Amino acid sequence: MSLPLVSIIVNNFNYAAYVSQAVESALAQTHPRTEVIVVDDASTDGSREIIQSFADRIVPVLRPQNGGQAAAFNAGFAASHGDIVIFLDADDYLYPTAAERVVSAWGPGVGTVQYRLHVVDATGNQIEIYPDVRVPFDSGNVVPKLLATGRYVGNVTSGNAFARETLRAIFPIPEDRFRISADGYVLTVAPFYGSVASIESPLGAYRRHGANQWLVAPSLLAGYQRQVAHDLAKHDVLAERATAFGLNVAPDAWLNEPGHVLARLGSLCLDPQHHPIASDDRFSLAVRGARVTRRAALPWRRRTLWSMWYLCVGLLPARLAREVFLWRWDPSSRPSPLKRVLQTLGRSSH
Repeated sequence: MSLPLVSIIVNNFNYAAYVSQAVESALAQTHPRTEVIVVDDASTDGSREIIQSFADRIVPVLRPQNGGQAAAFNAGFAASHGDIVIFLDADDYLYPTAAERVVSAWGPGVGTVQYRLHVVDATGNQIEIYPDVRVPFDSGNVVPKLLATGRYVGNVTSGNAFARETLRAIFPIPEDRFRISADGYVLTVAPFYGSVASIESPLGAYRRHGANQWLVAPSLLAGYQRQVAHDLAKHDVLAERATAFGLNVAPDAWLNEPGHVLARLGSLCLDPQHHPIASDDRFSLAVRGARVTRRAALPWRRRTLWSMWYLCVGLLPARLAREVFLWRWDPSSRPSPLKRVLQTLGRSSH
């Protein structure tokens, strides 16, 4: 059988500082059958001149107006021909053997291959591995995990490759609901159309540089509100897809997922008047947070501390609960006794 064609779709919006490295990394793959599509979502920072400098080495898709990440994904997929598709954010990059390793991991019935990434800073210095190597990937049929919690242990956009047949079944992405973080849609519905295979070693780099589209928010509150809204949008598409397959999503699925519980509690504590879920109350969310924390892959002392933190947020009067909530992210606001306790726990965990 002939080797599969791998399409690497680089999605760019105003990443002139990084897009060249992303494209070069896609062109440098050792797998002999690759195509590189570069989608520019109406950048205004000189990105297009950089993209056009690659001439016929790439397939450029230059959108006339900005439509967001979902629109860029849709345009890139429409221009691609690969049996396997990798969506590469323009501020990330792949290692030369990434496509080759992905092809080697493929097998019958596989719809997604996921792999770890090195987290790097703006200049490419390695910080850590994402996801943390102590957290095992979920592999195989992850649909039951999705139905129970709304998520499974996977990776961000650049850490995944998808079978073309899987993407055909789920595209186009709803552009109104997933303007940013369109991978949230793809990763939520793709498992219904194929199993997930995992590669434990990093095959590329995920850059954190202070201007990442998803990470940047005017405030902690805005970040929580955006996270809750995004999770609710994913819940809707998960429920729609589950219904199509005759399955049901657990009524409280998202409340089994630690990140969602934290975001929801943060939104409610910091701006109760604009919290999007009217039925929420602090105590119930805090109890749920304490429960999921006890199951987290953390040293028992930290699990105990953060469980107590959740309960304080749930039980204290609203003004004090807000202060306690902010202690978690603003070390300077923490009382001296708490600082000493955290220092002790930090030393004891090594």
